[in-house]
Amino acid sequence: MFRHSFVLGIILSVLFAVPLFADDDVAKQPVEEQPAVVAPESGQESSPADSVVADDPLQKGKTGIPAIDTLAVNEWDIPTRRNSLPLTMLFALFPGGGQYYTEHYVRGGFITAIELLLLYEVTANKSYQHRRVLEQAQPFQDSVGIYTRLLLNSPRDSVEYYHEKRAEFVARVHEKSDKKMEQEDLRKAETAWMYGLYLYSFFDAFGIWYNNNYRSVELRSMKNALLWAIIPGFGQMYNREFGKAGLLYMAIIGASTSIWTSQNMVEYYLDRKHFVERESTTSEEYDRVTERVTYYRKNRNQYIWAIALIYLYSIADAAVDALLSDFDNPMHLAVLPSLEGGVQALMSFDF
Repeated sequence: MFRHSFVLGIILSVLFAVPLFADDDVAKQPVEEQPAVVAPESGQESSPADSVVADDPLQKGKTGIPAIDTLAVNEWDIPTRRNSLPLTMLFALFPGGGQYYTEHYVRGGFITAIELLLLYEVTANKSYQHRRVLEQAQPFQDSVGIYTRLLLNSPRDSVEYYHEKRAEFVARVHEKSDKKMEQEDLRKAETAWMYGLYLYSFFDAFGIWYNNNYRSVELRSMKNALLWAIIPGFGQMYNREFGKAGLLYMAIIGASTSIWTSQNMVEYYLDRKHFVERESTTSEEYDRVTERVTYYRKNRNQYIWAIALIYLYSIADAAVDALLSDFDNPMHLAVLPSLEGGVQALMSFDF
C-alpha cells in the first residue's frame, strides 16, 4: 500500500510540475513563413533570417556562417517526424512503446526486454521458487510430526534421542521458512524496480517528444536549477531532462522499497534470534540467524546511503546541466567581421 501511494504521489507531483517548466515558445502559434527579400543591388533573394543575422550578428544560435549553423548536433534524442504527444503517451502504456513510436528503437528494445525479464522473475520464476521451497520443506515437516508422536509414546530412555532428531528436523523446517521469506523480500524489491522502470519509460518518451519540438540551446539559470533541485527530479525537469528525472524516480522507488523490505527481514530475523537464544546461543541455527540479521542490516544501510548519494548527485547534475545548457550554441567560437564605420571584429565567448 505504501509503495503504490508513493508511486502515485510522484506521478501526480510531476503532472502538476511539468507546466511550470514549459518554455514560453510552447504556447506560441507557429510563425507563418515570410516571403523572401530581394536585395536592390544584387537582385538575389535573401531570407528574413539572414536579415536578422545582419542586424544582430551575435544572435544566439545564428552566425550567418553555413558551415557552423549546419553542424550536426549529437543528441541522445534523435530527430523524429512523429510529433503527436497523445500518441506518444498512448504508446508509452506499453513498456518501450513511446520509444518505438518516436523511432528510438534501441532504447525501446532495452526497456521492453528488461521489463519482460523483471515481469517473468516476479511472477513465473518466484512462483516456481515458492512451490519448490514448500515441496522441499514437506518431508521435514512430516518427520517433525513423526518424531513428535514418537516422543509422546516412547519409553523414557528413548526420549532424548527422539527429541534431538525432532529438533534437527525443526531446524530444517525453519531454514526453509527463512528461505521463503527471503524470496518474498526479493520479489517485492524487484517489483518496485519494475514499476520504476515503467515510470522511467513514460518520462523518457515525453522527454523525446519535448526535445524534438522545443529543444533550446539558451543558457539557463544555475541558481534556479539548484533551487528546483531541492525537490528530487525537479531540477532535471527545469533543464528539460525528463529522462533523467525518470531515472531518478526509478532509483528512489527501488531503493526505498529495498530499505523497507530489508528492515522487515531484520525484524523477522531478530524475532527468530530471540526465540533461538532461549534454547541455546551456541547452536548452528543461532549463528546462521545472527549472520542473516547482520546481512540485512548492511543491505538496508547501503540503500539508505545510496538514496542520499543519488539525491546529492541529482542536485549536482541539475547545476551542471544548467551551466552547460548552451553548450551546443554555435556562437561560442563564432568570429564575425563588421565593415560598418571601419574594420571591426566581433567575438562571443560564452563560458
